[in-house]
Amino acid sequence: MTDYANDPAVSNLRDYLRIRSVHPNINYDECIAYLRRQASELGLPVQVYEVVPKKPVLVITWEGLEPSLPSILLNSHMDVVPVFEKSWIYPPFEARIVDGVIYARGVQDMKTTGVQYIEAVKRLKNKGIRLKRTLHLSFVPDEEVGGGNGMGEFVKSEHYRSMNVGFALDEGLASPDDSFVVYNAERSIWHVKVICPGKSGHGSLLLPDNSGEKIRYIIDKFMDLRKESKTKLENDPELTTADVTSVNLTMLNGGIQSNVIPEKLSVTFDLRLALSVNVVEFENMMKQWCSEAGDGVTYEFLQKADHVAPTRVDDSNPYWVAFKAAVDKLKVPLKVRTFPAGTDSRYIRELGVSALGFFPYRHTRPALHEHNESLRASVFLDGITVYEDIIPALANV
Repeated sequence: MTDYANDPAVSNLRDYLRIRSVHPNINYDECIAYLRRQASELGLPVQVYEVVPKKPVLVITWEGLEPSLPSILLNSHMDVVPVFEKSWIYPPFEARIVDGVIYARGVQDMKTTGVQYIEAVKRLKNKGIRLKRTLHLSFVPDEEVGGGNGMGEFVKSEHYRSMNVGFALDEGLASPDDSFVVYNAERSIWHVKVICPGKSGHGSLLLPDNSGEKIRYIIDKFMDLRKESKTKLENDPELTTADVTSVNLTMLNGGIQSNVIPEKLSVTFDLRLALSVNVVEFENMMKQWCSEAGDGVTYEFLQKADHVAPTRVDDSNPYWVAFKAAVDKLKVPLKVRTFPAGTDSRYIRELGVSALGFFPYRHTRPALHEHNESLRASVFLDGITVYEDIIPALANV
C-alpha cells in the first residue's frame, strides 16, 4: 500500500486540515500564517486584505507574461462548518489517514481544493512554465455562513477591481461516477420568515382571528409547492435537485405557555429558486398566500439573493472552450449542472464575470458537512494533476 503519510503534498494538506477554522467565531490567524508560508515556498507575492475587520482575504499572485489581460482567479474558502465530535470515527481535526482515506472536516469542503491549486502551481513553476495571464489564488472567509462578509464584500473593493478578474474557478461537488461535474449556475437563495398574528386568549376557547389557523394555511401552501418539486424529480430521472425549487421548513416559533393562545406565530422556510422561476411572480405569489391566510400576515426576508445569470457554456465563452478542451484531453466525461446550494461564485457572476464550480474528484461520494467527511488521498493527488492541465489552458486563453 502507498505510504501517503510521507507524501509532501498530502502532508501539506493535512497541516491545513488540522487548523480549526470552524464556525462560530473563527480566528483566521493560523490559516493566514499557513498560507503565507505557502506563498513563500512558491516564491510568489501575497497580500492580505481586511475589507471587513477580522475577515481576511488572502491572495497569492503569479504574474503572467501579459499582465494587462484579464486574470484567472482560483478561489477557495478557509472556513469549515461545525462538527459533532462524538459522531466522528476519528477526531475531525486530526486529519488521520486510514487505508488511504483522509478523515477531516474540510477535506471535501474545501481546503483540499485550495491545496491542490497551490501544489499544481508549484509543479508548473518547477517545470519552468510561464502563463500568459496573471493567476490569483484567493482564500476567503465565512463562505459557510453565506459569504457576505467574505467574498461578498471583497468583490466590491478596489483591491478586487485591481485584480482585473476575467474568469474564476470555485467549489463544486465530488462525482460518484466516472465523470467530472462542472457547475455554471446556482439557484437563488431565499430565506423567508412568515409572521402570523392573532387574538390571544385562553387555550379552551375557539377565538376568531387565530394565529394557528393562519400559519397552517401558510405551511400548507409552501409544503404543497415542495410536493410539486418532489413529483417533478420522481417523474424525470434526468432532473436533479438543482433543477427544481426546493422548499424546506426550518424554524417554527411562538407561544409562551401550553394553555395560552399565542398572539403571534412564525414559520421560516429555506427556498432555493430554480433558474426557470420568475422571481417577481414568485414573490407576488407569496404575497397572495399571506393575504389569503388572514389579517395581518406578513413576511420578511432573512436572505434574498437576486437572480444571477448562468455562465455561458458554449463557443461564445473562450474560457469555457479552454476548460472543456483541457478536460477532454484527459478523456473524462464532463457533465454540466446547476449547483444545488450556494457558493461564492454567485458574487463573481453578479459582476458579469464567468465562473465555474469544479472539483476534480471522481468515484467519490459527496460528503460535505457530514460526520466523518473524507477523501481518498489518491483522489487528492490525481486532482493536482488535473489542475496542472486546466490552469495553463485557462491562463493561456
